[in-house]
Amino acid sequence: MTVDVARPGFSTTVEALRLRSWQLGPGQPTLVTDQFCAEDFDLIVDDRADVHVSSKDGRFYLGWFPLGRPGTDGEGWKLAVTGTAKVPGYHVSFDTETPAEIVAATVARILATSQPI
Repeated sequence: MTVDVARPGFSTTVEALRLRSWQLGPGQPTLVTDQFCAEDFDLIVDDRADVHVSSKDGRFYLGWFPLGRPGTDGEGWKLAVTGTAKVPGYHVSFDTETPAEIVAATVARILATSQPI
């Protein structure tokens, strides 16, 4: 996009406004779950066929809910990292139609930032 700073507002080109193709649909959840090894993580499949992954220390959690997480409006993925006494943790949610590739990239980045203590 080209911005003309000489005039207030913004301007663009026809080329910048062209249509794009975006990845849609849930994709293949194994792209996410295959990132975890049994040595460092526990994996449980419950009676609803929901998948739960947690780190051995219990501070990382990932849940995959193919039919939606109970009590939510279409939450398909729940990722949480527990904080410490001094630094709060965080959580991220994705709906059931979020492409698995997007969730996998998020998980990969989180795992890359973890360090054994």
